[in-house]
Amino acid sequence: MNDSVKKILVIDDEPDMLDFLGSVLKDNGFDVITAVNGREAFEKAKSETPDLITLDITMPEESGVKAFRNFQETEETKNIPVIIVTGISKDFKKFIHTRKVVNPPHAYMEKPIDAAEFIDKVNEFIG
Repeated sequence: MNDSVKKILVIDDEPDMLDFLGSVLKDNGFDVITAVNGREAFEKAKSETPDLITLDITMPEESGVKAFRNFQETEETKNIPVIIVTGISKDFKKFIHTRKVVNPPHAYMEKPIDAAEFIDKVNEFIG
């Protein structure tokens, strides 16, 4: 595989969402890895070192909030841009922005996701 292909880690517990985001990304020339919970996401982020992470917030086992914090506190993952993809937005955004220990994510995308808008956002960070 050539090095110019950007790798994106898509984290969501909903198979439909993983399929949708994965397809949109693959159709636009990205390599996609997926994870279904925060713990798996963190392991894959460390082992695969993706160029960008899309992160769902509400997931079983380990929430996106905890995963996001883990990414930020870990040397291998702290500089990877994160796009939060979620159905809950305003309150969560306020919550994250009031936490001093956590840097805000690079962007938020609210479900339902607009494919074109999503790709524009991804390209903004790693295009």
